Amino acid sequence: MTRFNPKHALGFAAMKLILAAIVMVLILPVQAIAQDMRTVVDDTGVEVTIPVNPQRIISGHDLVITIPMIELGVFPVGSHGRGETLDEAFIRGSAPLTGVDFDNSDIEWVGNRPIEVERIAAQNPDLIITTAWQPADVEQLRLIAPTFVVDISTRDEWSVFDLLADLTGTDASLKLLKRRYQIQIDAIRDEIDTGAMTISTIHAYEGQLFAYNPYGTIGKVLIDAGFDRPDLIENAKQNVIEEFSAELMPEFDGDFIITTYRSSAGDTPDAVRDYFEGVLPGYCDVLHACRNDQMYFLSRAEAAATSYAALIQTAYTLRTILGGRTFVPLAD
Repeated sequence: MTRFNPKHALGFAAMKLILAAIVMVLILPVQAIAQDMRTVVDDTGVEVTIPVNPQRIISGHDLVITIPMIELGVFPVGSHGRGETLDEAFIRGSAPLTGVDFDNSDIEWVGNRPIEVERIAAQNPDLIITTAWQPADVEQLRLIAPTFVVDISTRDEWSVFDLLADLTGTDASLKLLKRRYQIQIDAIRDEIDTGAMTISTIHAYEGQLFAYNPYGTIGKVLIDAGFDRPDLIENAKQNVIEEFSAELMPEFDGDFIITTYRSSAGDTPDAVRDYFEGVLPGYCDVLHACRNDQMYFLSRAEAAATSYAALIQTAYTLRTILGGRTFVPLAD
């Protein structure tokens, strides 16, 4: 007699997903009754009906969604994180910026790329906020809970804070964060003639030269404070990493150059110097900023995160290293 084996039918994982979806279909009407709902349009143009006051949010990206939520005072019940297992999992950049990670909070790891539908369904979320580049199937996520897709390529990166504050009802918290940051920007403008300095942000890695406009927190501070930037960076597409040939490196020169190293991966400033040498041997003799000891190396954890704590740290760092010092200006 042949026994029925669910693995031979729909596939065990698929069956579990269907069962989870059935459970959520039964639960969602109860949630809708218990909560006031409203309809919003996500960045892909899809209308999504979400709770007015969501209580159990899943984040589909640690840097772009989880850290901003924590800074706004909202802890997701589950989050995307780096690593391939629960033991390895961490929220990139969160520990130094917020003090919060999986190991000291109630936030559950729900996978990396892709986030895992079974882990998400187990958290009984009432809202999922994910990104356009998260490979998890959005239609599967919508079976579990209302799902809002954020597309950084179509919006200013920092408008994510305004979006999340609106979705979570934390506009007052965001107002305080913006005020703290603006105080630092005002201080930079008061103490430094920013329009008289050209500051470049470039990145080298394994024989390749990259530029990114605006280059995370560093670029935002430079723009908001009124520093000049090289034309190649000013004219580059926003929020897109672009690769350039080694021959163009001199066009990224400035009074100062700021680049980053990934300390979480074991990189150091010396490693980045080697990366630049690999792109253009003798680069430090070619670049005015490096030749005159006006090239700085900052940690990318703070530079890459969508975080007001990182913005404030970066603003203070630039205010400290650039303010009140003499420097050799780049010749016109």
